[in-house]
Amino acid sequence: MHITPKTPEVRVPRLVGLMAMDAREAARSQGLFLNSPDRPDFHLAVVDYVVRQYPQPGAEVPRDSMVYVWFEFGEGEGGGGVREPRIPRPPTGGLQRELDQPGDPYAVISSA
Repeated sequence: MHITPKTPEVRVPRLVGLMAMDAREAARSQGLFLNSPDRPDFHLAVVDYVVRQYPQPGAEVPRDSMVYVWFEFGEGEGGGGVREPRIPRPPTGGLQRELDQPGDPYAVISSA
């Protein structure tokens, strides 16, 4: 009877936060392969940062397993969005500005 040796298990490294080229090297050093469902040109990506991975860091998987990484957040998964200055800028003066001044013939109207 021939028994096939079991493939050794390896721990998945933390790839989130790494640039594409560093993530590929970290996976390769553990004997793992990387795939990116949102990036068909993944093998050309260099400085894009990994934002999500599967399996999670620390999971034990057989050597030569596939680890999936994403470079963009999915719908409703976070990210800060676009940060633009609000125009017109909010008035200065804090809470005092929000209250009507006594005797002001034109009350402050909220735009909300």
